[in-house]
Amino acid sequence: MRQRNAPFGRTLCAMVTPFTSAGTLDVNGAARLATRLVDGGCDGLVLNGTTGESPTTTDAEKRELIAAVRSAVGPTVPLVAGVGTADTRHTVELTLAAEKAGADAALVVTPYYSRPPQAAVEAHFRQIADATGLPLMLYDIPGRTGTRITPPTMIRLAQHPCIIAVKDCSYDFLGTQRVLAETDLAYYAGCDEHILPLYAVGASGCVSTIANVVPEQVAGILAAFDAGDTALAAELQSRVTPLTEALMASDLPGTVTVKALLNTLNLPAGPVRAPLLAPDAGTTAELLALYEAGFR
Repeated sequence: MRQRNAPFGRTLCAMVTPFTSAGTLDVNGAARLATRLVDGGCDGLVLNGTTGESPTTTDAEKRELIAAVRSAVGPTVPLVAGVGTADTRHTVELTLAAEKAGADAALVVTPYYSRPPQAAVEAHFRQIADATGLPLMLYDIPGRTGTRITPPTMIRLAQHPCIIAVKDCSYDFLGTQRVLAETDLAYYAGCDEHILPLYAVGASGCVSTIANVVPEQVAGILAAFDAGDTALAAELQSRVTPLTEALMASDLPGTVTVKALLNTLNLPAGPVRAPLLAPDAGTTAELLALYEAGFR
């Protein structure tokens, strides 16, 4: 089997952004959580993504978080910084700021709400790639943005030397395989239920939300596959499926459920910011019971 193209490692965590009880950025908590995730098997971290509540953190907080995590995990752990906005100019500014703060790459989501056509989507990503020395990971999540990065657009963008990776939440398995076959883009599964299936057809790894809670188990799925034990890899993927469903497929955003469970486990998380709301006590108790049944 050919060597996988995995520029940011294999198991990346889409890290939550810890806040204090007063709702301010918890820099010390972020450092502790990042260290736990790396120690638990995460090769890299994605900061300031949707799971990190990027819509409600300030530009200054984003920079401060990157710097704090970089200081905590050292210079060798890849840090991918979410910089995506609906405004190309602002996205460029965030990308340059992330580079200065210590990020190794930028995660750039498709512009949302305005629903640009494919030519505008392509121009948006090219303008950002031309403005920075950072490698870019494109984030294809049409369920959130309302706009797909279509396979032909992705194939054209792959020709840009700074566009090297994709976080794939397209739910288009056939389209993803087409891009994998025709480009050298490093694909990362952005949906936890797709970690093993996408890896099996040539992806580089995953950007996992549930890794905030069970990093060892997520890393173990890919490690088992790499070791040639595909049966164990499938078993491990199945083992995390109930937790994945509870955290990611409920009516609540993953940020809300993950933070609730982390708080219950006395791990750094803190409250979510409005407009998000914490789950009720019953939901939190169900999450804890599910975690204890499978991972304690």
